Amino acid sequence: MANIKQLAYLLLSIIFILGGYRAYSQPGNRVKQVADLGIPEPELAVKINGVSMMAGGAMLGLGILPRMAAAGLFLALIPTTIAGHAFWKEETEAGRKAQQIQFAKNLGLLGGLLLTLAGRKAKR
Repeated sequence: MANIKQLAYLLLSIIFILGGYRAYSQPGNRVKQVADLGIPEPELAVKINGVSMMAGGAMLGLGILPRMAAAGLFLALIPTTIAGHAFWKEETEAGRKAQQIQFAKNLGLLGGLLLTLAGRKAKR
């Protein structure tokens, strides 16, 4: 069972590592989305969020303090989901559907992180 849990952590971590790297190295349109929320220093906020996702993803994937990593990722994913996938603001049906899928994907990730948080500590 421990091997399955470690594999689950690794699989769950990949999207955070890749997404965090992209947010940090290519903030692009994310900066405008964050600025539209009224967050000061939006580019810095995007980069900090990206670094936190990379760090949390790496910790989770390696099984280092996985519950703490999941908590940090959970907190980092909430503003990412609201700012990045605001389907209710989309003007076209295609855009709305695409963002709804991404929003739902993030809800699934939040669920996986909650399962990690709810997990029992390993017996020694």
